Amino acid sequence: MNSMNLDLSAVLLDEHRIQARVREIGTQIAQEYKDSVPVLIGIMKGGFVFLADLCRSITIPLEIDFMAISSYNGASSTGAVKIRKDIDTNIAGRHVIVVEDIVDSGLSLQYIREYLQNHGPASLKVCVLLDKPRAHKMETSFDYVGFQIDNDFVVGYGLDYQNRYRNLPYIGILKEEIYS
Repeated sequence: MNSMNLDLSAVLLDEHRIQARVREIGTQIAQEYKDSVPVLIGIMKGGFVFLADLCRSITIPLEIDFMAISSYNGASSTGAVKIRKDIDTNIAGRHVIVVEDIVDSGLSLQYIREYLQNHGPASLKVCVLLDKPRAHKMETSFDYVGFQIDNDFVVGYGLDYQNRYRNLPYIGILKEEIYS
């Protein structure tokens, strides 16, 4: 048994359910962008597992880049977004899809949208694996959503707590005594 499982109160989304949904999103993106070469921008660190599986499920040419931001301190958002790693690709006139692991307040994603929009893309869409509508602090919408979930503290499949649990192949709810 994986010792990390002991820190979870429940498995929220198992590996098979996640992979099936990622394939569905990949198929949709491939159909919508069949006449172009989109740029997928993964938001590090949490989005790397989702981006890896998503890009393998897209059957058209694409490019990948990464951004790293920070807005968290432990288990809570600070509200201030800092870019730790900027994109390297010139996205002016390109079709861009931001690939994010999870949206809580929506503030970080709004910052990323505005920042990338200033680079002049032909289009800018957002793909999120997990959306927590009850945690939103602003009106927000996404073009591709894997799953809507409650406002639980989740880990696995790239999501972490103190840089741990990212390597779980599923998404679980972290026991409150671990992060409180």
